[in-house]
Amino acid sequence: MSAITVVGVGADGWPGLSGAAREALVAADAVLGGARQLALLPEEVTADRVSWPSPLRPSVPGLLERFAGRRLAVLASGDPMFHGIGRTLLECGVPAESLRVLPHPSSVSLACARLGWPVEEAEVVTLVGRPVESLHAALYPGRRLLVLSADASTPARVAELLAARGYGPSRVRVLEQLGGPAEAVREGVAEGWSLPPGDPLNLLAVDCVLDPAVAPDAPRQQLVPGLRDELFESDGQLTKRHVRAATLAALGPAPGELLWDVGGGSGSIGIEWLRAHRSCRAVSVERDPARAERIVRNAAALGVPRLRVVRGAAPTALAELTAELGRPDAVFVGGGLTVPGVLEACWAALGPGGRLVANTVTLESEALLTQWYRRHGGELVKLAVAYAVPVGGFTGWRQSMPVTQWSVVKGTDAAPAADTGAATNASTSGNGNGNAGKSGAAEVVGGAK
Repeated sequence: MSAITVVGVGADGWPGLSGAAREALVAADAVLGGARQLALLPEEVTADRVSWPSPLRPSVPGLLERFAGRRLAVLASGDPMFHGIGRTLLECGVPAESLRVLPHPSSVSLACARLGWPVEEAEVVTLVGRPVESLHAALYPGRRLLVLSADASTPARVAELLAARGYGPSRVRVLEQLGGPAEAVREGVAEGWSLPPGDPLNLLAVDCVLDPAVAPDAPRQQLVPGLRDELFESDGQLTKRHVRAATLAALGPAPGELLWDVGGGSGSIGIEWLRAHRSCRAVSVERDPARAERIVRNAAALGVPRLRVVRGAAPTALAELTAELGRPDAVFVGGGLTVPGVLEACWAALGPGGRLVANTVTLESEALLTQWYRRHGGELVKLAVAYAVPVGGFTGWRQSMPVTQWSVVKGTDAAPAADTGAATNASTSGNGNGNAGKSGAAEVVGGAK
């Protein structure tokens, strides 16, 4: 493949480019870019100017093939490798050695320079092509956020979300056309936001301030697993916080890993997996339509709208996931353990080093897990939680139903799944994340399509 020169362009346009960037554009036979970026080029750039179609990603391979053998340049906003077209080209199969990247200072670097913020201390959240609810996971008192806007409407939507989450006193600055002759800064407070839409090329700087009216003991979205149960909308089918924390510890999320949450219930396991790291991925499989929609709402409210929610029954709904997304790194079975083929399908999907965790409170499912434990090893534990409650004028313990948990890491020499004699009457596991019943066609109802 011929080399492709990727040139980062700022709001200052042609005057802000380096000599090497200008030479590359003048020498190019064709230049690909957004309409705004192409308009910044002077007449001395005589190359064919081609605007990216929408949607962009599916068109990339065809455009690269169209201009194969010609001197091709691609324009990007700021740093092409920071949420930019450089990453897109790599993900579309362009070898790294075929890219010559000439970056411009990113909008984040320019913003921190204007604000006097150390770059490493500011958290960056992009809302370009992502729901505004992605911001939920970054909201903590005292944090400094840089929010990459999708368009001129983003500031008002961010202010509305901040006020709704109890961060109404937060200072919000809108930095427009950074580095260009029309650079401007406008600011306001999230609550009662009244600034009209401005330039679509903008970035937000948010100083997170929690409203003093928020109760000190209100449920918090802490970083570690075990969010308060009240933070989840639920019909009762929820892995409770102490068992959930132990389950996430057994699943062991790491950056970039993929989880299957089979029998999603309220979506709590998949949601907390995604909150562990911004690059984690998760699919929640739930057969009940109302619960599937509830998972979508919970994921958005807790800052991980990227959770992929598939409505369908296991094992049928699992059939195409591996072909589409690759092998899961971990699988949690929270419902439908005794449905024939569920554990077998989950076990077969895992590669060496993959983790499987299953929870239950029923004797039938516990017997099944015991058989799998004898065959494949791992750990079989009983989790018991008791809560102090009033007993007349005194205090006593109220015991929750104990949860049996089996966790195992698949080895390179793992035996294939065998017929374990699963019951044919398809009961669900005891934490209530039901996934049993007749299987139907799987349907994606939330997250990445």
